[in-house]
Amino acid sequence: MKKVLFLFVFAFFISSCQDNNKYDSFGKQISATDALQLDKVTNQHNNLKAGERVQIKFEAKAKDVCQAKGCWMTLDLENGEQVMVKFKDYAFFVPKDISGKEVVLNGKAFIEEVSVEEQRHYAQDAGKTEAEILTITKPKRTLSFEADGVLIKQ
Repeated sequence: MKKVLFLFVFAFFISSCQDNNKYDSFGKQISATDALQLDKVTNQHNNLKAGERVQIKFEAKAKDVCQAKGCWMTLDLENGEQVMVKFKDYAFFVPKDISGKEVVLNGKAFIEEVSVEEQRHYAQDAGKTEAEILTITKPKRTLSFEADGVLIKQ
């Protein structure tokens, strides 16, 4: 009986020490522990060179999400730039209604040049008007991220 009581108290103690934040998990199982703050991610992205990839885990707010199937999202960085997030091997997607929610992402940051055609495709997925889509006329250098795991705060 003492062993059962001890195990119950031990299990309660362990569960009370865990992070009280609740998250929905997508992709690879990750934890919110040790996630970088957005200012550190901005600095890392600014120092990347083309072709270089850096493994990081960070917190941010989802901005836009693919409205077709949740296959990408964008995040705002503190310097006014955006990060385009795609999901590794398209192995998972996120809900389409998470704009404004806190997320934790794990994966690789890199720099990418996005063609006009691809930018227009993303704008269409995001539900932009035809007039907004036609204003896209030049390729652009983007800060990109390939996530292998995502947590969405409930």
